[in-house]
Formats: sequence, structure tokens, C-alpha cells
Amino acid sequence: MELKSVEKIVSDALAIEAMEAKKAGALGYMARAMVQATMPHSKVNGNEFSRTNGLFTLTILSSSKVGLPYGTIPRLLLAWISTEAVRTKDRNLVLGRTLSSFMTALDLIPTGGRWGSITRLKDQMTRLFSASISCTYDDGNHWAIQNINPISKADLWWNPKQPNQATIFDSTLTLSEEFFKEITNNPIPIDIRVLQSLKRSPLALDIYCWLTYRLSYLRQTTIIPWEVLQLQFGAGYATDLQGVRNFKRAFLRELKKVNIFYKEAKLEVVGGGLNLKPSIPHIKKFILL
Repeated sequence: MELKSVEKIVSDALAIEAMEAKKAGALGYMARAMVQATMPHSKVNGNEFSRTNGLFTLTILSSSKVGLPYGTIPRLLLAWISTEAVRTKDRNLVLGRTLSSFMTALDLIPTGGRWGSITRLKDQMTRLFSASISCTYDDGNHWAIQNINPISKADLWWNPKQPNQATIFDSTLTLSEEFFKEITNNPIPIDIRVLQSLKRSPLALDIYCWLTYRLSYLRQTTIIPWEVLQLQFGAGYATDLQGVRNFKRAFLRELKKVNIFYKEAKLEVVGGGLNLKPSIPHIKKFILL
């Protein structure tokens, strides 16, 4: 990690330690299905993407004209959507009348231009809101599938060239019934401040959400092989021996960042993988939701 990055992450971690997420108004949620397996970290070719976690597989499909969602922005969007759905208990979500205020809620600074944050947000919103997502379970004897397309309707009225201008109507989202149930029935509590601090790395975001979820119910020491972790997190890495080594190196680099915030996570690197041990959940009132 670069020195400035480390200093910023440590500074954020110390500030977070001073106040629990709920007291700080930073208690957020993520959909369980999107934590068990994850979206692409970077742009991928084609219009189909799959991640596997044990017997669980997440598949994302998109129009070839739109493309698949990737990177940190869709993850921040899903965290906002999940948090609002749990908070309001409503499928209809209000994004507000100014683009700048919504971007502030995502901890994004509005910048214009071809590579600016406004352009990237619009692109990733289009990709995520147009995507079809399915979850399958297969243990050899029992096979099941659940389609959880996130959005059934989106009305976005903002003018990207004038992010501070209020529109006549609120921009809104309507979640699909299936996705709404997945979020509200199985929400994974997270600290939004941690997501904001780690937002430069989609892999770090995935590791944080996964550890928060996995360690909340772990009751015995479990070793997860690197090859299995790569199937879940390692988009873009080859599946040969060198590919596994490259993934391991990247995973451990981002895990160090996550550990700065989640010090209670008991884990160690062993020869063949990652050894997880029963730990205090990062959001301590996890089971009281």
C-alpha cells in the first residue's frame, strides 16, 4: 500500500473506533446474495459473468449494448439501495432532486468530463439497473434457482451537465419484489464509513462485506483454500498455479486494509488458504436486526 493510502485508512479507522456505526448514523446493509459472490472488479468482455462460492453461483447477464456493471460504483449503489430498502421497508426508493446530493450520499465528488465521476456513475447505474441476476444452488441432489433482478423501474430526471440543479420531479427507483425480499429478509449489516474509506478497491469492499457476513455465523475454525477464494473473488485471474499466486498476493494486500477496520477478525494465512476462526462480528448487534 502507498504511504498516503495507509495513513488515510488508519486515520479513518481510528475515527470509526471512536463511535459505533449505529450511533454515528453509518449503519448500512448489503444484500446477502451480492456478498456470497461478487460482481466484476474491472470491465469484462461479453454480457455474462459468474462467480461461485461453494454450492452457490451468482450469474449476471446484460445487454451487449449496455455491458456488465463493474468496479466500486455498483457496490456503493447496492449498499445505498440495500440500506434504504431496510430503512424504509419500501420497494420505491427516492434518490432526490439533485444529482450532486445523491452523489454525496454515495461519498462521490461530482466531476464532469469523459472520465469524470458523473459520467462513470451514469454508466454504472445504466449497467446495474439493466442487469439480470440469478442465484443457483446445486449440491448434486438438490438444484434450485432464484432470479433477483434488482430494478423493475427507474426514473432518473437529473441533468448530468448541471448536477446542482433541482429537478421538478424526484428521481426514483422501484426494486423488483424478489430483490426487495432478498434485501429485507437477509440484510448484511455493514459500516458505511468503512465502505467509503475502502471505495478505491472493489476487492477490499468485497472482502470487508464477506468477512462481516461470514464471521457472524462461523462457529468452528474453517480453512478456505485459495482456489476456492479465487472462484468467489478472483475475477480476471488465470486459474493456473501462477494465476492463483497472483490472486493470493492481491487478496492479502487488500485484506491488510480491511484488517485495519475489522481488528476483531480472527484469521491467519496457512499453506493452502485462509484459516477463519470464530470472531466478534464487525457490527456487534448483527443478530438483533
